[in-house]
Amino acid sequence: MTNFASVASNLGTVTKGALNGALHPLRSVRMAGRLVHRSGRKPGAPPGSLVHSGPQKVEKVRLRLFEYDADRLQERTLEDVSEAFAIRDNPPVGWVNVDGLHDTDILGQIRDSFGIHLLVMEDVLTLGQRAKMEEYEGYLFFVLPMLTFDEDTLTVHAEQLSLVLGPSWVLTFQERFGDVLEPVRERLRNGHGRIRQRGSDYLAYALIDAVVDRYFGILEKLGDVAEDLEEAVMEDPAPEVLHRINHLKKELLLLRRSIWPLREALSAFARTESELVAEGTQIFVRDVYDHAIQVIDTVETLRDLTGGMTDLYLSSVGQRTNEVMKVLTIMASIFIPLTFMAGIYGMNFDVMPELHVPWAYPVLWLVMLAVAGAMVWYFRKKKWF
Repeated sequence: MTNFASVASNLGTVTKGALNGALHPLRSVRMAGRLVHRSGRKPGAPPGSLVHSGPQKVEKVRLRLFEYDADRLQERTLEDVSEAFAIRDNPPVGWVNVDGLHDTDILGQIRDSFGIHLLVMEDVLTLGQRAKMEEYEGYLFFVLPMLTFDEDTLTVHAEQLSLVLGPSWVLTFQERFGDVLEPVRERLRNGHGRIRQRGSDYLAYALIDAVVDRYFGILEKLGDVAEDLEEAVMEDPAPEVLHRINHLKKELLLLRRSIWPLREALSAFARTESELVAEGTQIFVRDVYDHAIQVIDTVETLRDLTGGMTDLYLSSVGQRTNEVMKVLTIMASIFIPLTFMAGIYGMNFDVMPELHVPWAYPVLWLVMLAVAGAMVWYFRKKKWF
């Protein structure tokens, strides 16, 4: 019998406790917390105040630096933030990745050294921003949702990735260690393709493309979940299936909320006339824009499919109820005339001619069996069962 647990064959072992935790009724309350983010800034605080709005997810801020050109690559972890300032004026392309946003002193130094606007750094620290691209004098600012999928609880997690593109440098900011950008780092280390031969604008495109490509993997897994759910609805529409449908609908809602604004951001990136983006890079940006459109279309398709599952579930439950009621009705219809006959001959009257006839009892049985057989034959002829 197919059920939702069969997803484990595709997504790994799903523990019963973890799945029950994901489907607990109180999870609806937690979902609201994932969709609505509180601002960490105090009311009335001046614009550009550096206040981290989320929880501290790493013990210490880590800064990693990549400096490269077509012939060489230098990768190292920085002990002091001042070591990153040299990439502002050096000809090679520099990429500084910041893991951890709780240390506002470090971020303030980066802001002052690279000439980043106060409001930009405020957006970096304020989590839950919509995906966007903004043009400033000397740099471009991006906010992207970086998504991961928990295969144990079948839950989508969103992390804000902030990216600043300068003339020969790129800055990225994220909440914790671990991301979806490792394929880009491997391409830099191996020197394959054109990434080491191009500027910072192509690096920014490659990072955005890695984020968008991860969406396809998540959608593929959610699609597997939806297929198994659809089979479960058709074969065994148990009550827990409805809870799992609602769980999937909420995950798709979070996915749609995260990805939908990305279309406008990538469209603006593809159409920008900034000198920071070469014409040859814009061709690749248009390609990743097309990928984002495909992701959005897929999300909408899955949402429509999941929305239809609720109606299918209710129809399946109603159909099963009708089948049960039909069987009970047929059984009742067969036994009604038999009960009538048994009731007549069960009455306590002295004057009943059949009471003293030896063959009356077997004749009554034959008549009752004949009536029951005739009704069964009639019901089958009508294809009622």
